[in-house]
Amino acid sequence: MNIKAICLGAFALSVLSGVAFAGALDEPSNMQPFFTDASMKTMKPKAEFKAAWDSMAKDKQGAMMKECQDAAMSKPHAEFCANLQALGGAN
Repeated sequence: MNIKAICLGAFALSVLSGVAFAGALDEPSNMQPFFTDASMKTMKPKAEFKAAWDSMAKDKQGAMMKECQDAAMSKPHAEFCANLQALGGAN
């Protein structure tokens, strides 16, 4: 095999595996209800945050809680996870 084919295969594998590792906290449709702006920089007040959490499907809640309990996964979402932990993670 030539080096070009090997590099192309490695690149394709890395792109496909990157999509597979995206979690619930990385999914914009999951996170948007908790933010006031489209850029998702400003979180909603605690009462609205809780209302958004309560309206979310239980399977999504579970996935988000699981990721917030993982230090590596939650690091980029520290403020969100802190708010979630303050709720107790459940209704």
